[in-house]
Amino acid sequence: MALLLGPGLVWMALAQGSGELIWWPYIVAKYGLAFLFLLVPACLLQFPVTFEIARYTLLTGEGILRGFIRLHRTFGIALWVLFTISFLWFGAFASAGGTAIAALTEFPRDWSQSARSLFWAQLSIVVFTIALLWARRTYRLIESFMKIVAAVSVIGMVAACLHPAVGAAAGEFVRGIVVPDFDAMRAFDREDASKLLTAVAFAGLGGFWTLFYSYWMREKGIGMAAGDAGPALPASEPDAPARLRAWHRYLSIESLTGILGNLFTTLLSCLLAFAILRPRGLMPDQFDIAVVQSEFFAASWGTAGRLLFLVIAGAFLADTWLATVDSVARIHLDAASALWPTFAKQDQQVWYRRMVLALAVITSITMYFDQPGTLIVISALIGFGGTVLYCAGLVALNHVYLRAQLPRELRSRPLAIGAIVFATVSYLLLAIVYLLVRYEIV
Repeated sequence: MALLLGPGLVWMALAQGSGELIWWPYIVAKYGLAFLFLLVPACLLQFPVTFEIARYTLLTGEGILRGFIRLHRTFGIALWVLFTISFLWFGAFASAGGTAIAALTEFPRDWSQSARSLFWAQLSIVVFTIALLWARRTYRLIESFMKIVAAVSVIGMVAACLHPAVGAAAGEFVRGIVVPDFDAMRAFDREDASKLLTAVAFAGLGGFWTLFYSYWMREKGIGMAAGDAGPALPASEPDAPARLRAWHRYLSIESLTGILGNLFTTLLSCLLAFAILRPRGLMPDQFDIAVVQSEFFAASWGTAGRLLFLVIAGAFLADTWLATVDSVARIHLDAASALWPTFAKQDQQVWYRRMVLALAVITSITMYFDQPGTLIVISALIGFGGTVLYCAGLVALNHVYLRAQLPRELRSRPLAIGAIVFATVSYLLLAIVYLLVRYEIV
């Protein structure tokens, strides 16, 4: 089992590039404990979604977007279009990482902070693109790199929380996890509605990013994805129910590894923001989006700690681009193969390299459109709309379409159906609340 663990840790490291480092520290630094009570439910709400996404791949060996196309061609294409638009902007994570490296090196010397950030972002895109084109097994490269990122982030955050100021604020903070600060909530700026939604949606991975989980499972060769044949389902054999229960047990452990690991480190970053950033009036924003958090380490270790944090932040914001470009390329190829069978017969490795190059060029262009925070929010808002749609699609795909093809003993239980329906309704209500608040309808 331990040898199979991997996608959950990739999930954890990738999620740290947005929720942990940027938006939750921003919300807590600006509004204190007003909205912290949303963090734990937001993370746990993703469990039934990730479970159902990966469950389709375990049962069929296929990527989830291909499943949505099988469910209904128009629905699948519409999701693919939204997915494509959402990921036009993910170069913003490279530029967010660039803000940390620019602050660390102050190079090029005569350039502005924004120009330096974009320089380092562009350089990281070039380096990671070469790595993806060179590597023979890209998933293994990404998993190894992201495991290191996940481990370093946990150790670093725990060490930073040993500062006395953090310990003094811990009691009030723990209470805020359950009880909102209504006084601080009254100061909420409607202009921050998009950032709050992004924080909630990305408390974990969120948006269209969650679909990546299916493709990591397929690359890992879990369940029916272990075979080289086409789409398949577990047969009605005496050992099939036990085999499926083992798959589900593995999937639960894997998913919770990513979700709970990210929840833990996000809570630590929020505690640090509450204890260190908020008293100083510091917030991650614009071209300092990954810079002010260096105060987490500087509080304990001075300049050396600040520099260490910038190295770590630069690494695991830039690695968000690495893991994202790989998954986006795979999903595009999967969708194209499902829609055009002649395309599926072509050399997919050649097309993968072409797609990586195309995405590198596109994101290198779009990251110059605005400061990284704005671009990340744009991607998140589009992705959140997609989340509502694909969660409804998961209900139909796994619990209607697949259910009809599975033997009775292998069909999902009412609890699983109820969990994904609950998540779908929750995301829909959250989208409605966002529209009401953002556009001052209430």
